[in-house]
Amino acid sequence: MNAMKHATDSAGSQTGRAARPFRAAMLRGLGVLVPPLLTIVIFLLVGQTVKQYVLDPVTSWVREGLVYSLADIRYDLGPIDPAAKTATVDGLVYRQVEGDAFIPLVVYDTVRRTLGTRTAPRSAEEYYRSYVETTYLRPYIVVPVFLLLFVLVLYLLGKFLAAGIGRAFWRAFEQLIVRLPLIRSVYSAVKQFSDFFFNETEVQFRKVVAIEYPRRGIWSLAFVVSEGFLDVRAAANEPIVAVFVPSSPMPMTGFTISLPKRDVIDLNITIDQAIQFMVSCGVVVPPYEIQRDWRKVPLAEMPELPSPEGVRSESGADADEGDEQAEGETEGEPDQSPERAAP
Repeated sequence: MNAMKHATDSAGSQTGRAARPFRAAMLRGLGVLVPPLLTIVIFLLVGQTVKQYVLDPVTSWVREGLVYSLADIRYDLGPIDPAAKTATVDGLVYRQVEGDAFIPLVVYDTVRRTLGTRTAPRSAEEYYRSYVETTYLRPYIVVPVFLLLFVLVLYLLGKFLAAGIGRAFWRAFEQLIVRLPLIRSVYSAVKQFSDFFFNETEVQFRKVVAIEYPRRGIWSLAFVVSEGFLDVRAAANEPIVAVFVPSSPMPMTGFTISLPKRDVIDLNITIDQAIQFMVSCGVVVPPYEIQRDWRKVPLAEMPELPSPEGVRSESGADADEGDEQAEGETEGEPDQSPERAAP
């Protein structure tokens, strides 16, 4: 019975060992495939959102404007060629499309030629919409023009808001928004997020550091923002730095604290890499930080620690004083061993 159980356990362990390489290969393949797929998905989502809520409405407005300006629709023309359903006015041939409506034959032929598998338009307005789309609003024309106009609008909007009247107008608009009960909460959160990434007038971080916060033994990333207050430096009698400790996964919120400069460790990463680390909750780490083993880092590259000179713990000092007192007492006392005490 024990032999059968041992054989079963051995077979199960061998199966587990055989499954481990397969699982490791699958995880390794996912690790290679997921980053580019997620990048493509994010760009597709952004592009689809811009197309659905910006490009399509703008294209629709432009199409309706062109239809309104180009439409040449005639009614009750005669005489009519019954076979071709055409009529000629001032040398221009018109084609009957629905009821008594006539459109230029050029427009009719262009739409029919580029119709493909789509359903044929019924009204004269639909014919002109199809004509405008196939003639003036082709994708290879619309997309570059839209991008150029979009960049131009952003530039002009930024210049306008940077001016005095634009800033006053925007401030009045924001005051109106913050008075709305439900919208102000969403708007405030979105504004903090956008200001953190796009507003250059906000606090400029100097470098990325690591501090022991909120207690000793727990290391947190922080951004050095200033040298701190003079009164705090005078009270501490040493250099002080003010750092911003962001929260994950929303690094635009956090805490600003002041602490001694000797308790700050400079990190060899950029601000963008630190933000990526925080937004991803520690998943996205700079590649060289993943490959580097701290036990193999040369001493010259190790972070500079505070000098231990003059810093002694009270327990260590008390222990040294106790040892000195014990040595003094030993030297001053006579030897009370039984052998010497005997007469």
